[in-house]
Amino acid sequence: MDDTEITRRLAKWSVDVTHDAIPAEVRTEGVRTFVNWLGCAVGGARHETVDRALETVQMFSGPRRAQVLGRLERLDELHAALINGISSHVLDYDDTHLKTIIHPAGPVASAILAVSESRNISGRDFLTALVVGIEVECRIGNSVYPDHYDRGWHITGTTGVFGAAAATGRLLGLDHQQMTWALGIAATQSSGLREMFGTMCKSFHPGRAAQNGAMAAFLAKAGFDSSERAIEAPRGFANVLSTRQDYAEITEGLGTRWEAALNSYKPFACGIVIHPTIDGCQQIRAQLGPKVEAIRSVELSTHPLVLELTGKTEPRTGLEGKFSVYHAAAIALLRGDGTPSAFTDEAVRDPAVVALRDRVKATSNSAIDEDAVDIVVTLQDGERIELSVAHAIGSLERPLSDAAIGEKFFQQSAQVIGEQPARDLLAKAWDVEQAGDIGSIALATAATP
Repeated sequence: MDDTEITRRLAKWSVDVTHDAIPAEVRTEGVRTFVNWLGCAVGGARHETVDRALETVQMFSGPRRAQVLGRLERLDELHAALINGISSHVLDYDDTHLKTIIHPAGPVASAILAVSESRNISGRDFLTALVVGIEVECRIGNSVYPDHYDRGWHITGTTGVFGAAAATGRLLGLDHQQMTWALGIAATQSSGLREMFGTMCKSFHPGRAAQNGAMAAFLAKAGFDSSERAIEAPRGFANVLSTRQDYAEITEGLGTRWEAALNSYKPFACGIVIHPTIDGCQQIRAQLGPKVEAIRSVELSTHPLVLELTGKTEPRTGLEGKFSVYHAAAIALLRGDGTPSAFTDEAVRDPAVVALRDRVKATSNSAIDEDAVDIVVTLQDGERIELSVAHAIGSLERPLSDAAIGEKFFQQSAQVIGEQPARDLLAKAWDVEQAGDIGSIALATAATP
């Protein structure tokens, strides 16, 4: 195929695809994605990371036309996109495109909801833009994964900016030329380092991708140009940020093969590769009952990526705990927990959790899949409990049901905006495609401190 037209072809498709051309099942997954994202964004709204970011950017805000989700504050569209993107990812409870470990909704939904509020955008148009943005970022991610990720780039930040640009561009009515420029402007802002995992900067990545992607679309709309080969050029995104490029992943099957249909939703608020361990340890806890207090040792055999990403043996904060398979195993066994409450500063420092965490040993085994784990728990009397998880709950093989996504939404958001407002908001979110003005959903998240 012609590798010189990748950016233009992707831009053309992003402009031309219609709502009716998106299969019903893909649109349904788009709704599930939106519900999950909105719950995470409202649920994370009171995290200290969001507090500090919001306090910093408020003085720079332009006209306050967009809602900071889960709070009373309003900001200009670009700063609201930033803060809502941070909020949606700070609990590490959001969606995951498992082929690339991209968290697709954060950059895209955060950008377009903020942009939509002052523009009377229908739910139908909003959902179309959301699906298009997710398709764009995941296809670009496919083209460079895993080499790009292995180099240390946080792929949600680096590709999310493309998705945010394409989705915002649709809402702004960009033509083919403008959308090509928008993707180019996005490409030159692509960033996010895996070194930041376990710090406030990790959630900054999807927020910044949302903000920068939206800005790319606005600039392109104004005639601000860019390279028209920003993805595939020798010094473009794919060649500079990765040692491997597969451009067929971007352009082949556009409109017939949908990456947006392959999204998954986290049952646990931490790095996705820890989920098999939590799943398995919760099952073992149920078997053990009171004997969970008599654990002598825990042995985990995991895919090598698990220790690469989550090998922190002595996490000091809740954010670091999200990247410690040792902490996750201990708290799942002791408390049966994998929700945000399992990854607070208090939970990470709990003496009982620390004591068991120190008895957890993990080894890498390349023969084990990323969403699998083998666990051996040995009790003080020598009894051994062995359990293997082939596919963790929340994977494509064991997806969360609509009811589970709704319960996850409610449990997070009710703590921020109250039980009845959370129920009302959940109903609005499920009905997003029929919304007359999507901005009403953003306004419904406003909450007092």
